[in-house]
Formats: sequence, structure tokens, C-alpha cells
Amino acid sequence: MTIITTQHSTQFDSNQLVCEIQAWARELGFSQIGVAGVNLISAEPGLLAWLAQGFHGDMAYMASHGLKRARPSELVPGTLSVLTARMDYLPRNTPADWQAVEWARLQRPAEGIVSVYARGRDYHKVLRSRLQKLSDRIAEHLGPFGHRVFTDSAPVLEAELAARSGQGWRGKHTLLINRDAGSMFFLGEIYLDVALPESAPVQEHCGSCSACITVCPTQAIVGPGRLDARRCISYLTIEHAGPIPMELRPLVGNRIYGCDDCQLVCPWNKFATTSTLPDFDARKGLSGQDLVRLLGWTEAEFLQRTEGGPIRRIGHARWLRNIALAMGNALRGGSESADAVTAMRMALSHISDHESEVVREQVAWALA
Repeated sequence: MTIITTQHSTQFDSNQLVCEIQAWARELGFSQIGVAGVNLISAEPGLLAWLAQGFHGDMAYMASHGLKRARPSELVPGTLSVLTARMDYLPRNTPADWQAVEWARLQRPAEGIVSVYARGRDYHKVLRSRLQKLSDRIAEHLGPFGHRVFTDSAPVLEAELAARSGQGWRGKHTLLINRDAGSMFFLGEIYLDVALPESAPVQEHCGSCSACITVCPTQAIVGPGRLDARRCISYLTIEHAGPIPMELRPLVGNRIYGCDDCQLVCPWNKFATTSTLPDFDARKGLSGQDLVRLLGWTEAEFLQRTEGGPIRRIGHARWLRNIALAMGNALRGGSESADAVTAMRMALSHISDHESEVVREQVAWALA
């Protein structure tokens, strides 16, 4: 038994506390809790090299905080440990053959594909709220303690911390993979000023498999564990505000928000588990929806339909840009009926004079 005295003179059994935190977390819908240390110095060279190569693209925030991203105790002074949390996000009604269902969407060019994680409530809101509740539960047990909650919301090396705390290993696509749950989950952290025993990392199990590298439509995974975000469809459709590079447009297909291909092909995702929360159930209109209908959303309708969801952050103009691109690819594919082609061309013509130059250019490309 390890007895720890906190900065607030509270004595507790640290191993027992971690077990209790894990139980409280399960009650809040989390799938797993781990503990990481704050020494990430071995991750710094990789981060610096990635930034130096410009692989972060327009995501200036990735470089703006220097090495604080790899130094938890500098980002939040006083941090002694990091609690890492994992939460599965597959909707509750996900069928057993969900990967085949998702692959089939790519064969329907007139259907817009939204990444699975983005069809429900904004995960930032869900995880942040529940991590704060977990922090409150810890405070009830320990008394007041210093902490800060993160969910993809600050310069934090989430996947690195999660890997170091036994949540899984970094796949060749750079995402975290859990042997029992695949990779369809969100990550969150609590930085705290309490020293807790670190969880043991797990062994890597990708072996010689390179399916994620091979399947990437734009070849954004330039090597095992090396992602050029500038070519990634998730980056292009979500983070990138300007025109999508001409040579990549045909490769985007009918993906209008994000891309799941590297996860769909991963053999470990046959073990992906569904969420216990209704928050991640797909909202009506975001799954299996026709591109023409999606392009017809007014800005007010877009804001209403995406309220509380992750898609809203890209704004209506970028949403239209993405759909116009997908329509252009559908028109070029030549597999749509004459009526479908007419409907798409009419829908595109309706926004050909949009106030956004990026949207106007994308529409012109689609109609050309």
C-alpha cells in the first residue's frame, strides 16, 4: 500500500484511489481510465520534426504553444499526474457489420458521408462535462485539489499520454488502438496536482499490417506513424478554410465531413464497441442523406440542425464547399441518372453566386 500526502495534507492510498476513480468513471460512461506521468521529453523530437515538415498545414495552433504540448507541468504549473480517459462512440444501434455498411456509402456518390464520430452530439461537450463530474467526485474524496480538464481543447499530446497510460498503442495511422475496443473512441484528460501511480503501457500489435497506409485515398499517411495532415480528408473538410487543392478533389469522393477509411479497414475495429450513451446516436439528416438535400440547407437550417454537434464549427460556407465538391465528383463519375444529374446541377446553380469566393469557385468546378 502506498500512502501519499497531497499538497493539502490529505493522506490516501494512491492505488486504491485509482481503482475508485476507475469505478466512478465507468458510472459516467467512460470505457477506461489510465494514469500518465508528466515527463514526455522523448516525444519532443517527433513533435518538432512533424511541425518542421509543415505536416500540420493551416493548424497554426499546433505550433503556437511551443513545447508546452509535450510538457504538462509547464502548460498547467503544479501538474504531477495526468488522468487519461477513453470513451467509445459508436452509436448504440450500430449493426455488427457496421464496417461493411460504411464502406457501401462510398458506392453511392450522390449520398454525403459524415464521419461516424460527428453524427451525434459534440464530443467536446460530452467528455468535458463528464470529466468535470469525475473531478468533482475526486474532490469529494480528497478535498480541494488543483486540476484542469481537457478534451481536444488545448496543446495536449492526447494520443501520446493515452498510450503511455495503457489505453492502447499508436497505430500506423497515428490514432490510438485498443486491443479490446479498436479505435472508435474519444480521449480526454484531467491534469491534476496529485501524484498517482502510472499505468503500464501496452505492447504494440500492428505487426506487418499496413492496411491503413494502403487504403488512405489521398496517401496522407506517408509512413508508419507519420501523417501529412495537408493531404488528410478530415483536415481538408474540417480544418482547411480555403480551396481544396485541385489534385486532391477527385480523391475526396463523397466525404463531406471527415473520413473514416483508415479506421474502417483496421482489423482491430472488429472489436469496436458501442457507446452506452444516447449522445452519440446519429442525428436525423446526417446519415444516408442525399447531397442535393444537404446543399439546400439555408444557413439558419444548418445552424439549427447542427446545434450542439461538432459540424457547426466549420460554418455554413465550408459545409457548402464540401458538398459542392462531392457533387462535382458524383457528376464526373457518370453513374447517376439523368434526373439526379439535373437535380444536382440545379442545386449547384442556386448557390453559384454565393458571397463566399471559395464556395463560388468550388461550385464552378463542380459544374464545369
